[in-house]
Amino acid sequence: MPEKKVITGNHAAAYACRSARVEVVAAYPITPQSPVVEKISEFVEAEEMGNTQFVTVESEQSAIAAVIAASQMGSRVFTASSANGLAYMYELLCWAAGSRLPVVMCIATRALGAPWSVWTDHQDAFSVRDVGFIQQFVETNQEAYDTVLMSYRVAEDPRVYLPAFVSYDGYILSHTMMPVQIEDQEKVDEFLPPLKHHINLTDFNNIKSVNAVTPPGMSVRPEGKTPGYYEFRYSMQKAHEYAFEVIEEVAKDFEAKFGRSYGNGIYKAYKAEDAEVLIFGVGSVASESRGVVDTLREDGLKVGLISLKLFRPFPVKYLREAFSNAKLIVVFDRDVGYGYEGILSYELKAALYAGNNHPEIRSFIVGLGGRDVTHDDLYNGVKKSIAEQGNHDIQANVHTEFIGTQLEELGYKKEEN
Repeated sequence: MPEKKVITGNHAAAYACRSARVEVVAAYPITPQSPVVEKISEFVEAEEMGNTQFVTVESEQSAIAAVIAASQMGSRVFTASSANGLAYMYELLCWAAGSRLPVVMCIATRALGAPWSVWTDHQDAFSVRDVGFIQQFVETNQEAYDTVLMSYRVAEDPRVYLPAFVSYDGYILSHTMMPVQIEDQEKVDEFLPPLKHHINLTDFNNIKSVNAVTPPGMSVRPEGKTPGYYEFRYSMQKAHEYAFEVIEEVAKDFEAKFGRSYGNGIYKAYKAEDAEVLIFGVGSVASESRGVVDTLREDGLKVGLISLKLFRPFPVKYLREAFSNAKLIVVFDRDVGYGYEGILSYELKAALYAGNNHPEIRSFIVGLGGRDVTHDDLYNGVKKSIAEQGNHDIQANVHTEFIGTQLEELGYKKEEN
């Protein structure tokens, strides 16, 4: 029978690994991720995860190296990290994606140093957006548990064979306790069958060579033609494109099996049907925005929310549809694309560029380094955007406004946009 527990986001991810029958886990501790693998180690020690191997390593780079090796041997694998630990993995994240390994990895988001910080923002997760992983964000601990399970289904689908990130906010979810339903193992097994790995170097009846030096062009060998580097990259891009269909299928299957839905698996809309103004955000920012939408509705304003769940592949077609009737979009980024603007903001602008609807897009930076993102911050940002709607001088200014800085208290004058 399913079991309801009040647990942290980190522990929700750990329970999902147990439910998924993960076979090899390797991770190096870093705040706020550490309790994920600490809990998994407890499961392994208590023999609650069958023959799962827990590999202790000396660094984050070694952790991802271990799961890459285990995945190539045909095992279902898991790891997790945060911030500078994630950055230390960067080289081998590219290796996991380029090898088309169905690794699932959690990111408990945390601000990147320097200066040193242990608090949350989304800079670390967005910094690895181009390594080739599928990337998803969640708003609740239940969604973290569910998304880890769905990620294995997606990553292991033959149309995809790509690794996947599941990102949730450090402390806000990682260390906050919420009710989470841990599903019956038999039902999870029906939803997530055993892995049939496309590489599996333990299959000695089908000898394979993995990631040999690959020239730019095609090679002709006695055993046949082999693709060049260019064709491998083409294949990886096409897999991301195929992933949309798979993600939607898996989301529907999950809802049918367990009764929980996260929109179409790509984005979650809240009071968006008749909205003329839409807030756009991910994770904790999107979660806080739900109450802001309610307040603005009470003010008589037609405001809604598009909470982006899938960040990579970036769902251009879906977002054009979601924003097809919007007159104004207010983007709240918990990150900075340094030298330009918020990352979500410029990704959205690029996505809507060739669409039929061209709403005004106003961008704000919030909550870097764990600074509180308050209801009033978001509310005032939307109200300001509405008040300045149609002002082309403001729209022409590419600077993204920072909300919630304390420059005046430090004796600095805040620069006006």
